[in-house]
Amino acid sequence: MRVAAVGTSGSGKTTFAGRLAAAMGVRHVELDAVTWQAGWVALHETDPAEFVRRAGEALAGEDWVACGNYITSRPTLLARATDLVWLDYPRPLVMARVIRRSFVRAAGQEELWPGTGNREAFADWFGREHPIRWAWDTYDRRKRQYEALFGMLADGPVRTWRVTRPWEAEALIARLAAEAGA
Repeated sequence: MRVAAVGTSGSGKTTFAGRLAAAMGVRHVELDAVTWQAGWVALHETDPAEFVRRAGEALAGEDWVACGNYITSRPTLLARATDLVWLDYPRPLVMARVIRRSFVRAAGQEELWPGTGNREAFADWFGREHPIRWAWDTYDRRKRQYEALFGMLADGPVRTWRVTRPWEAEALIARLAAEAGA
């Protein structure tokens, strides 16, 4: 089983995907870890072909759970995925999560992806690219994009799961783990 988790920034994709991967006993592929290079260089912007190549390598196995919203890697992701999960939570929940996550990251100063040196800082909170602002600014656009994508995939080979409440995510983790035989 190969599951891809998508959703607006701060919706909990990485947490969901990590928990599902652990429950299924498979690899967790975090596309943020593929794109973010040292010094906050975004590989998906600076070298899209290399990002797609690396994402393809990461998604090459038979069983995995991946998370990420990158349009450049979406064809590769969808070509390999058996299931697509959209975490479609209300904006207030997403914003509470992204603010809490940003606070913990900035206060703890832990490196986000090993070897990159990338850390969040309180000084960056009001920048256009900071996850808090990004989540707010892109929420409606992401919702429209995923509604359209799920409409296109409705009759295709990829099963789609639209999760609108956290308890639904918990139930889906249990269901997919059971289906995977974990």
